[in-house]
Amino acid sequence: MAKQKIYSTQAHLDIEDIRDSLVVLKNGEAVSIIQTNAINFDLLSEREQDAIMFAYAALLNSLTFPIQVLVRTKRMDITNYMQTLAQARSEARNDIMKDQIDKYAYFIKNLVSKNQVLDKRFYIIIPYLAISLTQLKSVGTLFGKNPPPTNKWATIEKAKVNLSPKVEHIIKQLSRIGLKSKQLSTEELVELFYDLYNPEVTREQKAALATQEYTTPIVEPAVSPIMEDSEQESKNNKPK
Repeated sequence: MAKQKIYSTQAHLDIEDIRDSLVVLKNGEAVSIIQTNAINFDLLSEREQDAIMFAYAALLNSLTFPIQVLVRTKRMDITNYMQTLAQARSEARNDIMKDQIDKYAYFIKNLVSKNQVLDKRFYIIIPYLAISLTQLKSVGTLFGKNPPPTNKWATIEKAKVNLSPKVEHIIKQLSRIGLKSKQLSTEELVELFYDLYNPEVTREQKAALATQEYTTPIVEPAVSPIMEDSEQESKNNKPK
């Protein structure tokens, strides 16, 4: 009889693994992600605006590789902020201060519940392409057979060498614009994608990201989900 396949959620994702501050894709490619802040352009003087535009133009002109700019907007999560207030209340030395913190916490909860308070995050994605256009021998390669499977560990090592100078270049150029940026670590990447795929859950529950708890963010099943019907039947008919 034909095999009955039970696909996990991960089978439908493009991500193969996340490690060494890289997102490894199933097609043999990888990406580094830089998170940066924003500036209020309208509040700047005309001279400051001109300086930022020239710096941004210099960044674009300096690029010799593709990048992707992602702006993500989501509802503000005040869980960590409320925990900070609770910690401050527990350390308050008098009842007057505790009462003021309680009133402020109530005000913040009421404000967020009645208004759509949004949080914007800005990311720059830098890809590592396992096969560049100059390496393609013919147009038929684009539409021919699927490329052979690549070794994940080889991809990680090559991507680290390829992407490291590019990440440093982007961060340096962003600093000239006045933007603070950083490359997301493995733990931060796991949290980002966990939040992307579980937007409702993350409001009430955060992913545990302690390094000592996880050796890899990709869950490996203990038992293979693929089993032939005949094998299943033989197990069911096995005498007890």
